[in-house]
Amino acid sequence: MSTTSKLTRALLLTSAIVFPCVAIAQDVPASPAEPVAPAEPVAEEPVEVSVPGGNQIVVTGVRERNIAKASDQVISVLSSAEIARTGDGNIAGALGRVTGLSVVGSGYVYVRGLGDRYSLALLNGSPLPSPEPLKRVVPLDLFPSSVISSSLVQKSYSVNYPGEFGGGVINLTTKAIPRDGFLNVGVSLSADTESTGQLGYTYYGSNSDWYGYDSGQRKIPSALENFFASGERISSGKVDTGAIASQLVNGRNAVLQRWGKLPPNFSTSLSGGKAFDIGGSELGIIAAAGFSNKWQSRESLQQTSGSDDLSFLNSSFRRVTTDQRTVVNGLLGLGFDTGAHKLRWTNLYIHDTLKQARLGLGNKQETPTDYMQQDTAWFERQLFNSQLVGEFALLPEVKLELRGNYAKSKRNAPYELSFEYLRSNSEADPLGNVFTNRLNNGNGGDAEIAFSMLNERLWSGGADLSWVVTPDVSVTAGGALTDTYRTSSRRDFKFLAPNNIPGEITALRPDYLLSPQLIGNYGIQMVETNEGTVAFAASMKTTAGYAKANIQITPEISLDGGVRYEKAKQLVDPIKVFKDPGASTAGTRIEEGYWLPGATLTWQARGDLQFRVNASKTIARPQFRELIYQFYFDPESNGLYQGNPLLEDSRLTNGEARVEWYFARDQRISVAGFYKKIDRPIEAFVLGGNEFITSYANAPRASLYGAEAEVQKHFDLGASDGFFSDRRIVALANYTFTKSRIYVKADDTVRVYAVSSNLATDFFQDGAPLTGQSDHIVNLQLGLEAQSRLSQQTLLVSYASARAVSRGIANTGQPDIVEKPGLRLDFVAREEVKLGGISVEFKFEARNLTGQKHEEVQEIGANRINVNT
Repeated sequence: MSTTSKLTRALLLTSAIVFPCVAIAQDVPASPAEPVAPAEPVAEEPVEVSVPGGNQIVVTGVRERNIAKASDQVISVLSSAEIARTGDGNIAGALGRVTGLSVVGSGYVYVRGLGDRYSLALLNGSPLPSPEPLKRVVPLDLFPSSVISSSLVQKSYSVNYPGEFGGGVINLTTKAIPRDGFLNVGVSLSADTESTGQLGYTYYGSNSDWYGYDSGQRKIPSALENFFASGERISSGKVDTGAIASQLVNGRNAVLQRWGKLPPNFSTSLSGGKAFDIGGSELGIIAAAGFSNKWQSRESLQQTSGSDDLSFLNSSFRRVTTDQRTVVNGLLGLGFDTGAHKLRWTNLYIHDTLKQARLGLGNKQETPTDYMQQDTAWFERQLFNSQLVGEFALLPEVKLELRGNYAKSKRNAPYELSFEYLRSNSEADPLGNVFTNRLNNGNGGDAEIAFSMLNERLWSGGADLSWVVTPDVSVTAGGALTDTYRTSSRRDFKFLAPNNIPGEITALRPDYLLSPQLIGNYGIQMVETNEGTVAFAASMKTTAGYAKANIQITPEISLDGGVRYEKAKQLVDPIKVFKDPGASTAGTRIEEGYWLPGATLTWQARGDLQFRVNASKTIARPQFRELIYQFYFDPESNGLYQGNPLLEDSRLTNGEARVEWYFARDQRISVAGFYKKIDRPIEAFVLGGNEFITSYANAPRASLYGAEAEVQKHFDLGASDGFFSDRRIVALANYTFTKSRIYVKADDTVRVYAVSSNLATDFFQDGAPLTGQSDHIVNLQLGLEAQSRLSQQTLLVSYASARAVSRGIANTGQPDIVEKPGLRLDFVAREEVKLGGISVEFKFEARNLTGQKHEEVQEIGANRINVNT
């Protein structure tokens, strides 16, 4: 390839990734004196990727279309077509197919085995707030794949990205100006063999629960609202708790109902767009809306053990949980393009509701007494994001991008109700064969209710100025600001009855047991179980500036490098709720500034073969929830969590080397090795007691190294006859090996709030792996597809080896709590047909054909504890 041709290609793609412009690539004539690498096919739709410091990459109708190859960094790009091939309904599922990525829990993406704290998620290059109390990162299963145009995963750090970059950045690009007008309507109906038509549980709630919005039945009642406003403490004796208790429990929120046959899942979507010519400029509009309702019922075995060798069970419960998840989403985008200048305004709304009912039966302390636990809950999450980006060509060689973003998220969880009844099975007990609840703080039954609320808003802005100095040198300088503010509150209450409550009363169902009449007749009261720190305010402000250069050293060697200075101020403080505030010191103030360099050297040995080397320094900050000294119950893991206000930032040193061979059209092989050194990594551990609590601390040091390989190969079956005459086999496989280790010396110390020990060996074991890290991750796609129309049949295989999700109880020598994701097989078929002149796509999905369980266990010798299986 000629120098001019290569530079043109490099500048187009580099400016699209780093510089503030929309790069619409054009055909570049190759030099007749040099051979040209095999061409990538022209896309049916443009591939569009938004990145900071360069709002979009748009590549259409080009000879060199492979963005991963042309980029100056290590990236993977999932186009809308590739997302569609996986059939996943949300972007988290599709990202789980990318090399080195795995999805954990409710949409949290792990990069190269590192936990979600080391993954940065952006939308159109801007940060997002999280509606999850336990996370600062956004659960990516919030984003339906229908609103995402593409997804970029960058694993090597470049200074145009925020410095909080551990394993990689995931940048989602929403759909923008359509090149052609379109209107798409989608309807989906699905069944789950473990849920649909099977027994499940639910509760009434309100008559509008089916579409994810409460009709007002869950509004805080007047007596409780007045109590919150008064600032009084229940412990002061000045609060009429009976009046409050009388308004809280009823047949709508506390009566668990058997649902003999759960209904099927369904969803619908609508999207459309059109571009208009206005005096030589282009105005585009795109809109999308979607609704889905999904039922899932699962049976789990949940156990705890306080003994070192796991030989004794503190508790063992079998629990059936039924979730009704309802998602409403909408997207509205406007774009204006004058040729030299471009404006883009994108608005996204997502409302995600989980209605949950749980019933458990089990044992405590290996006694003959049976315990029955019932829980009902409503978790409502909402995200709104509005982003405005302007791109201006000041001179042919100088371009400016300005961007602003406002995002707001909230999570509301009213009326989290938990009841525990017990059956003594004792012949001496007149009610020994009946489940009863004496409302005596867990000794003979229990009843609790909680109200929690989270609000978070985020302002961000940035500016980037790029200058093509010479055909061989281009530079970029930019700055960014973010301002995040979160409030989080949780009020936990327990119902207590006097000792003289009649035995026959205690056998009543929850709404009768806590009816206003019985509360008044028997003097049932309420206590607030946590009057310490019930509400917090958390904020983080970051300011950053960076400068970078892209230098074509020789026709074959290029260097992309620079430095970023980033300063952050992170505060967490209790909010005054009571008139007589306590003497809480559970606050955090972290104010640090960092110089963060990053550079990637690329050597194009020949047209289809290139080598890369990257080195950088980055950071990882503690998440708000990890800093807030407040209890939080996670219904998914059935675990209790509490933050540590004494956490500190982690610092990472990163290195990577890789080789990429693009041996034919649409086909490639890449192999890479990587290494990370982490100073003060934040890790989870468990504190024992009456209830096991997960908290966090900075381990002294850790390292991580590994390798990954990816291959994509097509086999043309055009020589065959009949059905196979226009088809090809598409094979994609990737494998990631990762090994990590925590280093702990005998004299190393840690800082944990309100804990007497500060010895690191009491919390962490030398040589243990980082939490969330799987040694092996494998993804395989094997598909058959037509080349002239939409007809695809794809098998998808994914495997992740065991990974620690938390440590055993601190200072006991217990083994880690380990998750075993195992092997999963999916099948997706897509077919397009014409019905009355309208193109209709049919899609069939079969998921988890291996029947893989979710397993979280502790094991030592022959003893095994199923923490959540």
